[in-house]
Amino acid sequence: MRLRNLLRPGWLGLTALVIIFATACFTLLAPWQFHRHEARKTQNDEITASRTAEPQPWQPGVTEWRLVTATGEFLQQNEVIARLRTVQGEPAFEVMVPFRLTDGRIVLVDRGFLRPQQSKVPAYAPPPVGQTQILARQRNDERNPDNRDAFVDESGKRQVWAVDSRTVARATGLRIEPGYLQLEIKTPGVLGPLPLPELDAGPYFSYALQWIAFGAMAVLGWLYFTWRELLPGGTLSTERPKKKSVAEMVAEEEAAEREKATT
Repeated sequence: MRLRNLLRPGWLGLTALVIIFATACFTLLAPWQFHRHEARKTQNDEITASRTAEPQPWQPGVTEWRLVTATGEFLQQNEVIARLRTVQGEPAFEVMVPFRLTDGRIVLVDRGFLRPQQSKVPAYAPPPVGQTQILARQRNDERNPDNRDAFVDESGKRQVWAVDSRTVARATGLRIEPGYLQLEIKTPGVLGPLPLPELDAGPYFSYALQWIAFGAMAVLGWLYFTWRELLPGGTLSTERPKKKSVAEMVAEEEAAEREKATT
């Protein structure tokens, strides 16, 4: 009969909440953190390998962060500014210019960053004119929030919300190869060289273990309290002694005193 007590609305609601929370921990939150840990590990491995590898001529499909060389010319008339950037913890703009290779293909080049002056793009040197050889790191396109297109600011410069070759291609009408090249220090055309990410694993693995622990604790806690409630006298038990009212306790005390007085 006590099992019927577990079908009460309050206990069913608690059970549903525990199931939803534990399921989210095991199938969503912990895997999400494991995925972030693996992504960070992959990035660290790629950066570490790129530091000792010799630069190779650019070609489609190069591993991200790999040092590559390319020869061609900057198409300055198609320059685009990436806004709302953060470099080394401070706000920045990044200057991107399509780069036509000697074989006619076009890749997007990130020349580096600029610090804003009164929230505006400061003056900066143009890229080299004519055929130029560059040294850069291969990067994957960033995700463009809401797939927003470029716009022209009050100074006449095109601005975008992400370093994304597809967005720049739409804005300029050029056929640009996927990904982009991030110029290295002392390379012709570089502005503020973008630093490499720090090689730390981050807290994602420990976060994943914490979510697993939280889910397990919720399930174990539910099992423990279910067992407690099924015992005689539990909160859900129908066999608990009826709680006495204040009037009943006073009446019992008076009866006990009268009985004591007559003895």
